[in-house]
Amino acid sequence: MGKKEMSPYHKPFPNTWWLKRKPYVLFMIRELTSIFVAGYCIFLLVFVYKLTQGADIYGNFIDVLKSPSSVALHLITLAFVLYHTITWFNLTPKILVLYKGEERIPQGLVAGMFYAGWVVVSVIVALFVLGM
Repeated sequence: MGKKEMSPYHKPFPNTWWLKRKPYVLFMIRELTSIFVAGYCIFLLVFVYKLTQGADIYGNFIDVLKSPSSVALHLITLAFVLYHTITWFNLTPKILVLYKGEERIPQGLVAGMFYAGWVVVSVIVALFVLGM
């Protein structure tokens, strides 16, 4: 078969197929957020590396992070990572089905436990960072 010929069993899809339904759009946005999660992981590795290079290099790196473009990028990344986290926590009870005896534990309770854990860890980190 030539490049232009299509198999009778292959239905062509436009590149914008995912724009036709809201659940598909939300799914694609969630997939996009993975890039920001990975990018921030790389940023944290660079941050730790700069910390090992001495006070001057680390200080210069911190000064760069104070720039408006860096702050804006961090806020955008925060929004995407929050979206990624929230959708993950909401998806988990659909995949992780828990039972107590014969009775299924409600999905809201399972997701609620993830959110509660997130709040507890966030408070602990905030206390640590603030030096309390």
